[in-house]
Order: sequence, then structure tokens, then C-alpha cells
Amino acid sequence: MTNRKPYRISSITEIHRLMGLPKPHHPLISIVDLKGLKNDTGIEAVVFDLYVISMKRGCDGLHYGQQKYDFDEGLMAFMAPGQILRGEANGVPPDLEGWMLFVHPDFLWNTSLAVKIKRFDYFGYSTSEALFLSDKEEIVINDLVKNIKTEYHSNMDRFSQDIIISNLETLLQYAERFYQRQFITRKITNHHVLNQVEEIVTSYFKNEVLLSKGLPSVQYFAEALNLSAKYLSSLLKQLTGQTMQQIIHEKLIEKAKEKLSTTQMSVSEIAYQLGFEHPQSFNKLFKSKTKQSPLDFRQSFN
Repeated sequence: MTNRKPYRISSITEIHRLMGLPKPHHPLISIVDLKGLKNDTGIEAVVFDLYVISMKRGCDGLHYGQQKYDFDEGLMAFMAPGQILRGEANGVPPDLEGWMLFVHPDFLWNTSLAVKIKRFDYFGYSTSEALFLSDKEEIVINDLVKNIKTEYHSNMDRFSQDIIISNLETLLQYAERFYQRQFITRKITNHHVLNQVEEIVTSYFKNEVLLSKGLPSVQYFAEALNLSAKYLSSLLKQLTGQTMQQIIHEKLIEKAKEKLSTTQMSVSEIAYQLGFEHPQSFNKLFKSKTKQSPLDFRQSFN
């Protein structure tokens, strides 16, 4: 496989040209039907300077990260400008159906969604962390997409952009709701992730060499689990009520209490051994979590 530099696409017009489609109805927004679409662009990887929302059906046998794609489910993925999209190794499945919605950031300019869209964390998820839709959910999303397409295909007037933005924002809010549902309903997969998180955190804090390099980051655990940091944080928040950072701190305090109560090490020595560059930072965190200073905690055992 060659390591070519990703091809950059900055306009809706260029997307239509590459896909062999007619000139777009609107220069800043377009919905492309995937059924029968040919995969003959010869481009292995693309960077879009656009927001890309896709819904696919008919990808039987494909795996997305730690989840297998079910044939009878619609699958949604979200990309923010600047992210890389890579083609499937075996090309586009012959039975692929669905659509891709492309939105140029300029279309959102001077609207409430220009700011709000950055609050939807799933635009930072990996494309492997797709949203799996039930039949009813798919109908809801497809109806909104039809509204958007009908509107920009019509004669544009002063109401057009507001109506499209309203439908787009509603679509994003439904996606947020459906992702929260997915975190809950895919229990086996998600609890497997929770078990892995616990194992990796425990292993990290048992390894004095790793700890000497500093406290672990959220990104460290995300990479170990082959997940994006944002997806991992969203999943943990939904399932445990805690972020990855809070789980790290909880394990850290547990380890600190163990050393304070069973060793004669000074507070500074414990702080350094737990990955803190400055003992003051350790003292501050310990007190914020336990309402006691490390010394007060130790004295309570004497």
C-alpha cells in the first residue's frame, strides 16, 4: 500500500466533479446519494475542509473499531473539517445505500449553529466509532435529510438558510440522543471496554517505571483501547458518570492512600513516585478528593 499524501477537498463543486455528479444546486451544501455510486476516483485518503455527515446501509461483514456492523442497521458517521477519510480496502460494497451530507463551514456563518456544532463531541470521534441506528431512528434522520434536500433544491429565498439550519441542528440533536442510547444498549461491547479500562489503569499504577514518566493522559488509554479520546470520555461519562480523567484520579488517590498507610515514605517521595513533578500538585489533588491533606490522612492511622 502506498503512503500518498491525503487529497484535500475544499468545495462542494469539487466533490461533485470527483464523483462524476452534475453541478451542485447549492455551492455550500449538498446531499449525495450513495446508491450506485462508483468508486473509481483512485484516491485512497481525503481531507475535507467541510463537515461531513454520512448514513450507510449494506455494509455487511465490515468491522468498525470494536463493533461489527449489522446488515439490517443504518450506520452514521460524522467528520469535522480537517479530518482524514480513508477508503475501504476492498472498495465500496456493491449493495451500499445511503447518503453523504456535505456542509461548508461558510454556510453556518452568522448562524447559531456556527458555535453550537463544535459542542457535539461525536464530530471528534473516529470514523470507526459509528452510530448504529434502529429502523425508527433511521426514519427520523432520513426525514430531516429529505427536508434539507428539498429546501436547497427549491428556489432559495430569505427563509431558506434558516429552515435548512433548523433541520440540520435538529438532526445533530437527535444524533446526540441516539449516541447516548447506544452507550446504554450496547452493553456487552461497552462493558468489555470498561473492563479493559480497569485492567489498563490498574496495570499502569502497578508499574513504577511507567509512573516515573508522569501521570497517564486520557490519550494514552484511548490509544491502548483503539478508541478516540472523545469517544472514550463520552462512553465512560454515560456508563459510570465519570470521565477518564476522574477515573485516573480515583485510582491515583487509592494508590496514594495505600502508600500513606503502609509505608514510611515522605509525602514528597510518594508524590514523585506517583508521577507528580511537584508535591504541591499532589497535595492539592489529594485534598480536593478526600477533604484531608496527605499528612492528616496518614495521622488518622496513628
